[in-house]
Amino acid sequence: MLHAAQYGDEDQAVILTYAWDRLLVDPVPGPRSAHDFTGLEFVTRSVRSVPATARPIAPAGSTLPRLAAELPQTFALLDPQHGAEGVTNQLEELIAHLTPESIDLLDVGGDILARGDEPTLKSPLADALTLAACCRVNAPVRLLVAGPGLDGELSADDLRPLLGPVVHTFTAEDVAPISSVLEWHPSEATGMLAATARGVRGTCEVRDAGLPVPLTDASPQLYEVDLDEALGHNTLARTIMATTALDEVEAHSREICGFSEIDYERNKATWLKDQPPTPLDVATVLRHVDEFQSEARARGVTHTTFRHLTEVLNINGSQRGGLRQLLLASHPDQYAAPLWRIPDAT
Repeated sequence: MLHAAQYGDEDQAVILTYAWDRLLVDPVPGPRSAHDFTGLEFVTRSVRSVPATARPIAPAGSTLPRLAAELPQTFALLDPQHGAEGVTNQLEELIAHLTPESIDLLDVGGDILARGDEPTLKSPLADALTLAACCRVNAPVRLLVAGPGLDGELSADDLRPLLGPVVHTFTAEDVAPISSVLEWHPSEATGMLAATARGVRGTCEVRDAGLPVPLTDASPQLYEVDLDEALGHNTLARTIMATTALDEVEAHSREICGFSEIDYERNKATWLKDQPPTPLDVATVLRHVDEFQSEARARGVTHTTFRHLTEVLNINGSQRGGLRQLLLASHPDQYAAPLWRIPDAT
């Protein structure tokens, strides 16, 4: 969406990203490394691209090969296994190889601006690691925050004093190039960003914890933030700048934030092994969805994600697509692409 809005179709973008799809897609806790895939292609010594033909090695899962198949950009793998120094080396190699005209660091939601001690913070590690590395490279990096508050961690009100100027407001036209991807990809923050760009407003319940996220006129906006100021605010990013292993980053996260999100995934993965998934029985699923909608409506919720519904109904992540098809077939009027609308009591 950023690429379409800022650079147009003629620009050739390389998108660096972690392979970290969470447990609904990848049953293995934490981010994947290059060793977790077959079919990756060398771009530089430490950077590999993810072509459509790449595959995660079982039991790992990843959405990256399908993204590479459906989108024209080149996807390259950020590997956090060697800490901030490792990510910095990857960035420096890629910059030297590509000599790019611009480098954007994009965060959806804004928790890249977290101090680290906020009680609502859930997933600071990848943001802090990337911020630390971008502040180390000898090249100009533009930090952008889209959809402040959309990840359900820091509120838009808390983030507002830290944000710089609005550089773009996403529209339905910007969403069009990725519309087909949003039909299957589980990213909740990107899904809400796209929905608000299409005009959806209300309160969306997300994640396994059922966090309420306001969908407002500010949600589809893209802000520029001073990179050095962001680093000055982010205690975890400053602390991990010299790390050489992911274990070190985790240790600092436990000290500063009080937790490691990978520990949370480890614990949840162990719990999920002992929880048999609910069979996708149509009558049972629709009854449970009705019960959830009634309770959510009472909480003031107007929308939710299919990922959250999958969690609420205790349905296996591999059945998310089937759940979506079932609901769209039974109540197509409730689809506020790519979100699910909670109907009024009437």
